[in-house]
Amino acid sequence: MTPAWYYEESKMAGVDFEDAAQVEYDRNQTSSSPEKEQALVTRLGITAEVTRLGITAEHTVIDLGAGTGNFAIQAALTGAFVHAVDISQAMLTYAQRKAEIAGATNIKFHQAGFLSYEHQDKLADWVVTKNALHILPDFWKMTAFLRIAAMLQSKGIFYLRDAIFSFPPADYEASINQWIRQVAKPEGEGWTTSDFEMHVCEEHSTYEWIIEGMLIRAGFEIVEANYTTPTYAEYLCIKTS
Repeated sequence: MTPAWYYEESKMAGVDFEDAAQVEYDRNQTSSSPEKEQALVTRLGITAEVTRLGITAEHTVIDLGAGTGNFAIQAALTGAFVHAVDISQAMLTYAQRKAEIAGATNIKFHQAGFLSYEHQDKLADWVVTKNALHILPDFWKMTAFLRIAAMLQSKGIFYLRDAIFSFPPADYEASINQWIRQVAKPEGEGWTTSDFEMHVCEEHSTYEWIIEGMLIRAGFEIVEANYTTPTYAEYLCIKTS
């Protein structure tokens, strides 16, 4: 039993991902496609060469916020065993169908979130989360990082990618407006202006210096930090113990 004050992850801002019509949002996720996720799997193996832990058939991978399963499927096709975790059962059902079509049988699907997933398998070699952590306020992001560290074996790798802000805080208004102008699409072609406005208003993206402080306090060494734009970042981290 969790206490009454515990954060309820299933109350996601803006979009009801239990609505089957909303789940098929691959058309909006231009950063995620089978080809791009396969390239990421390959790149992570090269990037992590110093740890000798590229994703291979020997490894266990946890994909937190797996969504429609693009990364989980590509990781599974390397032979790794993948735990695909998402708070939305509709998402998982959709991802399962895609996995079956792709022939990725070594995936176990779990309906849970950052704060509720209980890992029952051996400690993971990799934990990956992309464009999902922003559903949590900062207090709960820290809790999530501690839980992720507990899922990883010593020297295991955590990869994080999300909307994370590296612009000067004093420039927040101009930076957010510029971001929305640059990335918003017309209705039916991707995430719209109102989608991004909702994200800033109701979800919980934060600054890179806050995220980095949390990662270090959770027991990670940040091996790589890439600020792909002033509003997106990715981190490759190693569990230090």
